[in-house]
Amino acid sequence: MQGSEIVVNEVNFVRKCIATDTSQYDLWGKLVCTNFKISFITDDPMPLQKFHYKNLLLGEHDVPLTCIEQIVTVNDTKRKQKVLGPNQKLKFNPTELIIYCKDFRIVRFRFDEAGPESAKKVCLAIAHYSQPTDLQLLFAFEYVGEIYHNPAKKVNGIDPGGGGGGIGSASGQQTPLFETYSDWDREIKRTGASEWRVCSVNEGYMISTCLPEYFVVPSSLADQDLKLYSYSFIGRRMPLWSWNHPNGSALVRMANIKDVLQQRRIDQRICNAITRSHPLRSDVYKSDLDKCLPNIQEIQAAHIKLKQLCVNEPFEETEEKWLSSLENTHWLEYIRSFLKHSAELVYMMERKHVSVVLQEEEGRDLSCLAASLIQVMLDPYFRTIVGFQSLIQKEWVMAGYQFLDRCNHLKRSDKESPLFLMFLDCVWQLLEQYPAAFEFSEMYLTILYDSARISLFGTFLFNCPHQRVKESTEFAISKNIQLGDEKGLKFPCVWDWSLQFTSRDRLLFHNPLYIGKSAPCVQNGAVKTFKRSKKNYSSTLRGVPPALKNGIISEQEFLPRRNSLILKLKPDFLQQAESQSNSMEQYFRDWFAKPVDLHGVILPHISGTQIKPWKLCYFRWVPEAQINHGGFITAFHKVSLLADEVDMLNRNLRQYKSNSSLQGSCSELDQSRMYFRANSLNDTSDAPDFLSSSFPFSPVGNLCRRSILGTPLSKFLSGAKIWLSTETLANED
Repeated sequence: MQGSEIVVNEVNFVRKCIATDTSQYDLWGKLVCTNFKISFITDDPMPLQKFHYKNLLLGEHDVPLTCIEQIVTVNDTKRKQKVLGPNQKLKFNPTELIIYCKDFRIVRFRFDEAGPESAKKVCLAIAHYSQPTDLQLLFAFEYVGEIYHNPAKKVNGIDPGGGGGGIGSASGQQTPLFETYSDWDREIKRTGASEWRVCSVNEGYMISTCLPEYFVVPSSLADQDLKLYSYSFIGRRMPLWSWNHPNGSALVRMANIKDVLQQRRIDQRICNAITRSHPLRSDVYKSDLDKCLPNIQEIQAAHIKLKQLCVNEPFEETEEKWLSSLENTHWLEYIRSFLKHSAELVYMMERKHVSVVLQEEEGRDLSCLAASLIQVMLDPYFRTIVGFQSLIQKEWVMAGYQFLDRCNHLKRSDKESPLFLMFLDCVWQLLEQYPAAFEFSEMYLTILYDSARISLFGTFLFNCPHQRVKESTEFAISKNIQLGDEKGLKFPCVWDWSLQFTSRDRLLFHNPLYIGKSAPCVQNGAVKTFKRSKKNYSSTLRGVPPALKNGIISEQEFLPRRNSLILKLKPDFLQQAESQSNSMEQYFRDWFAKPVDLHGVILPHISGTQIKPWKLCYFRWVPEAQINHGGFITAFHKVSLLADEVDMLNRNLRQYKSNSSLQGSCSELDQSRMYFRANSLNDTSDAPDFLSSSFPFSPVGNLCRRSILGTPLSKFLSGAKIWLSTETLANED
């Protein structure tokens, strides 16, 4: 257990159900509820399972309390069931407990041999601690408070706070958190935004509580003007600079101006300042995201339908009906909308050389997603691990995305919406289409999504940086913690992956297909860097038939078709001159006609079957969907072996021609970068038996889809209404 983690309640002689149609594989053990997670402790080995990656914070059978969606108690003999909320009474002794998790898992326990009162108490304890009434009751506060009182107690021996490294911190590169002036200043210099400056007008959150203390504004805007203009914006959220294109175009986020009388004057003043920051004094293009993208309520509704489909619908149904049901969720349609609109704005910055302003009512939901996608498409830095993490820090955490409400950590928000998951899904679509352009793997994206449900990390716990400072300061005062000069408590950072995984398991985050900007090679006994240029990349595809270039299925893809980038334009664009429409269409045609530059712009394929369901994330817990020795992991395994063989050749060459002065500079080559390693050169060994389409996760013991036999819930569960609301269940006493 972690420091400050305490056992709240427990019950012995509990049976964890492993299979849905038989009890022969069930495990016997103890069910424990702590203030951090629920654990099932058993001495029995997990049947039918040959591999399970290990999270250092969570055991094989653990579920974090913030990952619990619903708790259903059942009594077989009385034919009663109840969804347990916080501080509710349970008038019958449960014989069964079913836990629905936010990551699409279903876990089931039986209490046939357990004491009835003990079973009832542990169910009530889980319901109470998984649905806290106050933010400060989340485990992160207790943990950090214990650390400040007793510094010897650290999570896995690590201090809280800090940006952490990329995967194993082998490069020593830290993820910038954008909590300081210097982080923003470095980003300005990295992007060459010479006409922009770091503004400290919100230091101490004196202007807006939902903005970071430091952000970037046009150099021509004075602090005094910003203070004056801030009153006219919703939430006093002044325009925020996100990124600069090498051609001088800027990406800016802006909330709506609520002062109707001043709207035109202030809007013009802001746009003029952005125009002056452009070396060509180009115009500003404004995109009203509220009008051209699905809203958060529509995204939440689509997510509920997707969850129903992935968890409750019978998997044996015909493929046509299942695919039709998938389409009816609108989830992939919304993915397509975000990718399409982001690509159109890429065109405006890349080809038209104009700055883009993303306008949204509060400027902290849809703009987080759109701004992030645009930068992933335009800037290869954000397709590296550290770059991607810095992007999330900059555009989500510090820009005031409401993780507490949108993730519904307190189980009482009517503002829940999975925008962050949709962003990760959009990035996965790009990763699937351009695997060599991303340093990270889809396992990394999936585990990142899971980490948002672990209440130890402060990264995804708050609605804005000010809330972290305010709540943690209040907590520190109540616990007599001396903060000194610190602005609130320092919580563990999710980017320090060593808190969750060993250095070996973190290698799963590496994408073996990734082609970095430079690759080390040995020439005449010296390590040199071979820099790949656009010409090098193009030459690698010369022998490829045109129909396969850039992932295009056939030449017909160049013709307009439903939902393609070149078929129909958003209303914003239709209002422009026809020449601009033709220019955009030609831009996409030209781009897709050429081999992709992996370190330049990447644009999404969004037509037909190009947008797919993210199987590893959504189907990993479905036993029926698991493909033994199948799925992308088989290719991942083979490519990893090839990459490791290349490293072995490099090491052998270095050993053959090395000298004492060279050995120190080649130390990195002594470490394998791959999770799967070649035993020798020309290794032709078969894939390990434990590989499946769910790797590195295991669906064993997660009861998705099939009805639960032998209980009165069997018909109820097949009704696919469990995820809609707690009111859909009979609340029988």
